This record gives sequence, C-alpha cells and structure tokens, in this order.
Amino acid sequence: MDANMLSMDAVPLLPGLAVLACLLEGASGIGSNCCSINYVSTILYPFILEEGGSSEREKSSSLIGVEWDCHLGYRVQPQRGKDWETPKGISILHSLWYLDVAVSEPSPGVPQFMSTGFLDGIPFVRYDSEQGRAKALTPWMENRAEPGYWDRETKINKRNRHVFANNLDTARGRYNQSGGLHTVQRVYGCDLLSDGTVRGFYQDGYDGRDFMSFELGSKSFVAADGAAQVTKRKWETEGIVAEQWTNYLGHTCPEWLQKYVGYGWKALEHKEPPDVHVSGKEEHGILTLSCHAYGFYPGIIGISWMKGDEIRDQETEWGGIVPNSDGTFHNWARIEALPGEREQYRCQVEHAGMPEPGIFAWEPESNWNSTLMVVALSVIAAIIIIRLIRFGVWKLQSGKRERNG
Repeated sequence: MDANMLSMDAVPLLPGLAVLACLLEGASGIGSNCCSINYVSTILYPFILEEGGSSEREKSSSLIGVEWDCHLGYRVQPQRGKDWETPKGISILHSLWYLDVAVSEPSPGVPQFMSTGFLDGIPFVRYDSEQGRAKALTPWMENRAEPGYWDRETKINKRNRHVFANNLDTARGRYNQSGGLHTVQRVYGCDLLSDGTVRGFYQDGYDGRDFMSFELGSKSFVAADGAAQVTKRKWETEGIVAEQWTNYLGHTCPEWLQKYVGYGWKALEHKEPPDVHVSGKEEHGILTLSCHAYGFYPGIIGISWMKGDEIRDQETEWGGIVPNSDGTFHNWARIEALPGEREQYRCQVEHAGMPEPGIFAWEPESNWNSTLMVVALSVIAAIIIIRLIRFGVWKLQSGKRERNG
C-alpha cells in the first residue's frame, strides 16, 4: 500500500525523524547535478551528502540520507551501520521506504507537509500540501495504479498534514520552544532480502535529534531522550501502536513492496554495475582513503572499508547516494588510516549489478613511474622545440633565397 497504511487517527504521531533543515539561498552545493534554487537546498539525516562535512551530528549518524533535489524532490536512501548489516552472502533484492516531513514555517518550494515513497531508492509517489494531491513520479506507477488509488492517497495525506501540524505543536511544548523553524519527520519501510526474509525499519525525530525508533524483532519502541520517554510510556500503555507497526512492517509493507515491484519490474530489473575508483591523500601524517562508486543502478549499494578481514564501519564516513543526469547514481565512502598501514585497507562494494562483492585497493603511482612520466614529457618537449627551431631556420633560409633570386 502507500506511505500511510495505518490509521493515523489511532496512532499518536509525535515528532518524526531527526532532521537538520538548512534553508539556504542560492545553489544547493550538494552535487554538480543539482540545480540552483532560491529556497531549501538540503535536508540531511543523518549522514553527509557531500565530502567536507564535519559536524558531530553528521558524523554520529549513519542510517538515512534525505536530500532535496529540484528535479526529483525528496529522496531517501538507507546507509546501514552495524545494527543493519546484511548477513554475509545475503543481499537486498528490493526495498520500499516512505518519508513524511512537516515544517513549522513553510515557504515557496518548501511545503508544510510532504510525503514521498521510494522503491529501490527511486521516488515513485509523492504528496505535498502545495499541490494538494498525491501523484505518480514514474510512468509505470502512473499507468498501473489501481482505480481509486490516488483519491485514497490524497485523503490520507490531507489528514496527515493536520496530524503532523499537531505533532509540531506537541514537540515544541515538550522542548519548551515558542516559535521558529522546526521540523518533524518519519521514515519507515521494509527490505526484501535474497533469503526470502523481510527487514522492517521505522524512526521518528525532531529538529536534528533522534526521537523514537521501533525494533521489529522485539516489537518495542526505543526512546532517544526524556521527551520521547513520555511518548514511549503512552504508546506502551495503549498497546495498539506496537501491534500496528509490527503488522505493517512485517506484513503489509512487504505485500505492497511485491505489488509495486510487479508494476515496475521492467524498469527495476535494469542493472548497471558501479565503476569503482579508490584514491588516497596523505596530509599531516594521516592517510585519507576514498572509495568512489560511479554509474550504478538501482540506487542501492553497500560500500565498506575493511582493515584486513574486519569491516571498519565505525571509522567510515559515507557520502549520499546521489543521482546522475543519466539516471544512474554515485556514492563514496572514506576512512582515515596510518600511512604505514595502507596495504591493510580494502574497499568492499556490493551491488545488484555485480555477480559478487568486489574488493578494491589503492595502488599509488610509484616514484619510478612518476620519474618516467617526467622524462617522457621532457623528451617530447625537446623534440617539439627542435622541430620549431628547424622550421624557423628553414623559413629564414627560404626567405633569403627568394630575395636573392
């Protein structure tokens, strides 16, 4: 089904997923493929979408990346840490994710409420309060949706707009805030794994801070702070909320995931493996190793740095999964190491377009190769200079002969 299959009247939707709202003027600066817009460029949660970010909040989170792109709208990608590692030999076949966002101070291009669905990382359905109606973002969804689907989605999202507005008021009260820009967000969905099992995900937050998450295995909520503890106790007392999310993440979401995959299987089965490049840069006694994956499709990929046989996710910094102009994606991961330990590090890349995970290492050019290159360029330059001199002498001699003739 769609992003809001649960009865929102029955679920007390308190603050949504942790999000940092950056309202910037001018260009987004997220990537070369993002166009310039006057209002928001980026909503980050919670990892860095471009190299060079350094805030502790960005470094400490690693689950979801959300970005505003003026061509695609919001997009969301899983960036899994240790708690979400896919077991060895098992891959993600398909994923269905939803993102609901509400802001306290809407502006042109930044609606008060937005809801977007993503299938295998591709936005395929969307609602925002400016347009006032749910719509398809892909041709296959527009052509295959059941009769009444869009009317139903529009009705649900209009109701959720008011629910999330109340959530903002509740959250401001919890955190003793009187006004200003605030954001609530919810991200949830499910993965279908290659062994036939299903993995569900749900998380709420407020103004760049984690608020609440739900663990499908234990069927319990995890509160991030004291304000969230109030909500957790309320939901546990009522009992119905955990039951509803358990049913949705474990049953309803996978059923609709299979249905949506059936709608767009021709487009979704198209796979382009990544072109992987590893580079290194030494500065102040620290070697920074970067692993870039270019041109892959679909937009789900696993990039991990390994030291020996051990995956070092806690030390790895990830970029966002960003679309290219040709419909493919790119992403990166980097890690800091001691220069003397360079040969111990390998980048592992997993993608549906690859027959098996690839292992890549940085092979810096040797001094001998650099010397050869310098010598070769010097020889070429010398040859060019000699030829120019000979040409000049020939022209001079030709001119004399013409005058003497």
